Amino acid sequence: MLLPLALLALSAVPEDNFEPLVRRLIDVYAIAEQNAADPVAPETAFYEGAIPGMLRRLDPHCTFFDPGQFEQLRQMERSTTKGFGSVVSIVPGRVIILQTLPDTPSARSGLAPGDEILSVNGVRLAGLDQEQLIGLLGASRQSPARLEVLKPGNARILEFVLTPEEMQSPSVERAFLLRPGVGYLRVGSFDSQTGRQVKEAIEKLGGTALKGLVLDLRNNPGGLMPPALETAALFLKPGQIVVSVRGRKVEASEIKVPDRTQPYTFPVAVLMNSRSASASEIVAGALQDHRRGTVVGEPSFGKGLVQSVYPLSHGTGMALTTAYYYTPSGRSIQRPLRGSQLEAQIATAPGGGGIQPDQVVFPDVPTPLRAVLDASGSFTSFATDYVRLHPGLTAQFEVAPSLVDDFQVYLSQRNIRPGMNDWLRDLEWVRGRLKTEIFNQALGVEKGDEIEAQHDPQILAALQKIGTA
Repeated sequence: MLLPLALLALSAVPEDNFEPLVRRLIDVYAIAEQNAADPVAPETAFYEGAIPGMLRRLDPHCTFFDPGQFEQLRQMERSTTKGFGSVVSIVPGRVIILQTLPDTPSARSGLAPGDEILSVNGVRLAGLDQEQLIGLLGASRQSPARLEVLKPGNARILEFVLTPEEMQSPSVERAFLLRPGVGYLRVGSFDSQTGRQVKEAIEKLGGTALKGLVLDLRNNPGGLMPPALETAALFLKPGQIVVSVRGRKVEASEIKVPDRTQPYTFPVAVLMNSRSASASEIVAGALQDHRRGTVVGEPSFGKGLVQSVYPLSHGTGMALTTAYYYTPSGRSIQRPLRGSQLEAQIATAPGGGGIQPDQVVFPDVPTPLRAVLDASGSFTSFATDYVRLHPGLTAQFEVAPSLVDDFQVYLSQRNIRPGMNDWLRDLEWVRGRLKTEIFNQALGVEKGDEIEAQHDPQILAALQKIGTA
């Protein structure tokens, strides 16, 4: 039944030591099952105890999946997820809808930008912190959810029941022009269709006629290897090495750009941060080593493991580290990890782990005023009222001085009264955030992101690197 799952993982042990180890494991379980103060569930003992404990000694990324987790993994590989089709702004205690995607449960129910969700399945959102809100919203996407919603200008609380649907999640999250002829792509993960989506997005922006491209891999945790290789091959010459693989039971190999590939030749800058990992590091490392792209931002996470997924019985599965990835010049992508067998092997490899940017640029440090305004949700609330009173806004909208004055009065009415020096120091930032939030609700979050990108210090540095600032 369950016991063979644990024994399967021991099958690589030399035969001389195998039987005593298995007997010891069985003895421990039998004694605990018969004599423990509380009943011992075999699923808990093995799914949460013996098997994860053994894998943890190898490295933190070796993982055992129970049936529910293994099904989630399969959904991620299919690039699908369940949801309601709405984009929301989350601040402590408040969730406001910014956009509803066409033909989704949210849009069909009549939810609209500016609507505020007050409760989910009877749980009031007021008083919950941001992490609690994210967890609650994530859990609600698994089954029908009952929402209490307050619409702008309506004192009556409305109730909606939404049933989540499986929907495609594009990994190319944003694609637009930063300047005439200069494209921007934000790739959130590497899924089965990412390579094709990147190619299609570049063609829509101008293809070979582009003067440059900013490839944003910040917060990209990686994903599947083939689409990462396809993405890198869009910018590298045929025959160039993208990544090399080495492992104890894996034959050393070099993965190269296929012959007859016709890469783009415009300048490229790649954005990275500490949450960029795995496949995103492979793409950035390949472009950096071949001097094909400039890496801007922060040092990446350092996850260069070849993970093989093995289906097991009863709908379970296991991810096991079977090899390591190295950049074309031989740098180890994996960083050393204390307390695991990775500490010794990786510590002696060249590179030290992760991708080091060619130019280190950190995000702006929030000032006290910025922290207060973001935490209070003031921009989103003000934008909701403004969009309701000014329908038909277009992309030509600009933040006039009178609008900034109105916002200052709005803050004062809510007991937010910054000093003159603080206000003047952050005035341009306030203008940009007002325009972003108004665009989010009037024109969609894609347009809001375009405005936000114009003030992003890492994007601005990337533009300078490719000579298009």
